[in-house]
Amino acid sequence: MAAVSISAEGAHSPLLDDFVDGAVDHKGQPVRRSSSGGWRSAGFIIGVEVAERFAYYGISSNLINYLTGPLGQSVATAAENVNAWAGTASLSPLLGAFIADSFLGRYRTIVIASVIYILALGLLTLSAVLPSVSPSDCQSVGNISCFPPFYQVVLFFFSLYLVAIAQGGHKPCVQAFGADQFDGQDPQECKAKSSFFNWWYFCISTGTLMTLTILNYIQENLNWGLGFGLPCVSMAAALALFLLGTRTYRFSAKGDERSPFLRFTAVLVAAFKNRKTTSLAIVTDQESCGTLPDEGSEQFKFLNKALIAPDGSKEEGKVCTFSEVEEAKAVLRLIPIWATGLVYAIVFQQPNTFFTKQGVTMDRSIRPGLNIPSASLQSFISIGIIAFIPIYDRVFVPLARAFTGKPSGITMLQRIGIGMSLSITAMAVAALVESERLEIALEYGLIDQPNVTVPMSVWWLIPQYILIGVSDVFTMVGLQEFFYDQVPSEWRSIGLSLYLSIFGVGSFLSSFLVIAVEKATGGSGRESWFANNLNKAHLDYFYWLLAGMSTLELITFIYFANSYIYNRARQS
Repeated sequence: MAAVSISAEGAHSPLLDDFVDGAVDHKGQPVRRSSSGGWRSAGFIIGVEVAERFAYYGISSNLINYLTGPLGQSVATAAENVNAWAGTASLSPLLGAFIADSFLGRYRTIVIASVIYILALGLLTLSAVLPSVSPSDCQSVGNISCFPPFYQVVLFFFSLYLVAIAQGGHKPCVQAFGADQFDGQDPQECKAKSSFFNWWYFCISTGTLMTLTILNYIQENLNWGLGFGLPCVSMAAALALFLLGTRTYRFSAKGDERSPFLRFTAVLVAAFKNRKTTSLAIVTDQESCGTLPDEGSEQFKFLNKALIAPDGSKEEGKVCTFSEVEEAKAVLRLIPIWATGLVYAIVFQQPNTFFTKQGVTMDRSIRPGLNIPSASLQSFISIGIIAFIPIYDRVFVPLARAFTGKPSGITMLQRIGIGMSLSITAMAVAALVESERLEIALEYGLIDQPNVTVPMSVWWLIPQYILIGVSDVFTMVGLQEFFYDQVPSEWRSIGLSLYLSIFGVGSFLSSFLVIAVEKATGGSGRESWFANNLNKAHLDYFYWLLAGMSTLELITFIYFANSYIYNRARQS
């Protein structure tokens, strides 16, 4: 092979152009574009994520029925436990992303988290197959309610929260690592990267659909142990698949020795120490700053004081660089968008809890002797996503692009806002359907019969599930891309963990809201909105409350979105 040379004019040979800047292979060597990354690598990574979603939703989608069934909890208590666990599972990625971006790297964190995941699922399966009190035992001894042995409950919740810890290392790193396989500086790969988030969500929704149509049936009609054991097997197979693709992956080249979190903290500390300093001469010093502040620097000007020493002169080790200050500002600009997504996250929890319990009370028969599991109705969320993503990517985006001229058709924030408006519609539809269900129960004299089937087809719930799915295509995918794109490259795992933390905090808020409403509407002989007998409850009032809160959220979001300054030139 002829020697590689560079001409006097500095032009690179095609061989040199084949290397990807800022990326290395698994051995730390420069990596070639032609033999690494892109969809070939993303395929392995998407595979492990599909298995993880299969496992996660195999637990979360039917958890409320397991808690109110084999574990004997009330509806309100079970809903609180589901929300608390989902909140922990969505907040733990903050710690996992910090560890990944600061110490282990995304690849190692994914491997370790997957091993913990497999262990947790194995223990969860064990807790479900241990000898326990059966409903027939309760009837034979005449007890009103029976509970499983204490050790079984402890093992179950220990395993459940170990899954939450495993997801903390898995969830933010897998998606960020997948997006890292596309070079944003290459025109073709940049275009593919924009579609990656759409098809990523498409694939994991397919995995979720498999869960809701297969696992939920197994759990409710065959065996809970088998229903928890299959996800354990799938995670083990997915880890093997992920390791198989190691040679094709692109890894980020080592950058700043300090972790991004430490740099962020250093800027805040320096700005606080210099808060009384009036001189900002060093801010415009090209030698120390490298470049002058851009439009983004007009926000959070107080952080500019991190660019100077307390005495107004350069002092090695105490002056933050301009890039570090702008990095901190980029993170702070995300806070209003993060906060205005919390009510959407509360709405997001309803299909796993109250939507599912609604379905239990309705006519779920497909044919005589065969009932569809109520949790399986969540599959229509996945169906809505799977059906609409190709329409969004192939029809909506090109049409929007013709009007706006933007590569992605609409901006990320516009996409998020559209999804929020659809979630309001979903809650309004849910409230109307529940009102109709209560009227039918009253008409047939079923109010005082908690375990009877209301003569109303469960298919009435489908529109609210599909609307939630379509809103996810806009808001969920928009939030994923936004929190990946609008943070510095070394923050991308943390950025995606911030996106996940919206749903973690939202889960806890949902739990607190349930407790507050339970106390406010119950007592003094009254049935609360969440009475165990749903025919005496008023979930419709709760859904209207969420619709009103979501409307206020959308108005607030629009205000902050209009004033948001994008961190990069690409505002999509």
